[in-house]
Amino acid sequence: DEVLSHRLGLIPLTGNPAGLRWLQQYRKPTDEDPVGSGVQDVNTVVMKLKVECTKADNYDELNKKREDDPRLLYKHAHVYAKDLEFVVSGRQDTFFSGEANQIKPVHPDILLAKMRPGQCIDMEMHCIKGIGADHAKFSPVATASYRLLPTISITKPILGNEAKKFARCFPKGVIGLEEVSRGEAKQKGSGYEGHEGEKKAVVKNTFKDTVSRECLRHPEFEGKVKLGRVRDHFIFMVESTGQYQSDELFLESVSILKEKCASMKRGLAEYTR
Repeated sequence: DEVLSHRLGLIPLTGNPAGLRWLQQYRKPTDEDPVGSGVQDVNTVVMKLKVECTKADNYDELNKKREDDPRLLYKHAHVYAKDLEFVVSGRQDTFFSGEANQIKPVHPDILLAKMRPGQCIDMEMHCIKGIGADHAKFSPVATASYRLLPTISITKPILGNEAKKFARCFPKGVIGLEEVSRGEAKQKGSGYEGHEGEKKAVVKNTFKDTVSRECLRHPEFEGKVKLGRVRDHFIFMVESTGQYQSDELFLESVSILKEKCASMKRGLAEYTR
């Protein structure tokens, strides 16, 4: 069944990080290399799936009540990723022994198939390690993006109800409200003269800003605020599919990029000799 095979092939698997690093990439046979790397414990993980749909023990009772939920009427009416069973092979026992370290789906509740009594799935799957350049399913990153750090400069005082409205123009935590101090109220040219104790808008955390520029739509804030971005401050957002932590993925990607740059530098040096 190609539909079931496709769903199984896209299930993200995880396990002991040290074991995942120990695993090597499987090399397929080619015309130049008819043998390839062969199936070994160091490059292939075996998973089994054996489930059969049967009637529930209280099926007759539920049927009389006209129950129509198949998950109550039958056992294994729905097959989930948690039904996959890891089979230890050779030296894999060193890295993937125990519940916490064994190979398993990142999300156990991924629906794989729906069955009815008389249907059964019995299969053995071979999982291999790859990179995103071979197929997107091998990429440990779901989404990755970056943005520049926003800057918000309040050039003229924003007080009272205007300060509250100004804060609502930004995500929570970006703009705060503070009372005008006595020193600020006495300082000539500060714009706070005579406003001691009133609430003023202050910038708290621009990291949380989504750069919606909502405040620029309101005429009362015209000339009082300036928005921009720090051109050399990048905020990376990396979402992992579960095999590695996001910070590990970023550091590893930087390491690989440095290796590629060094390789290109060496190649250029040899080319210009």
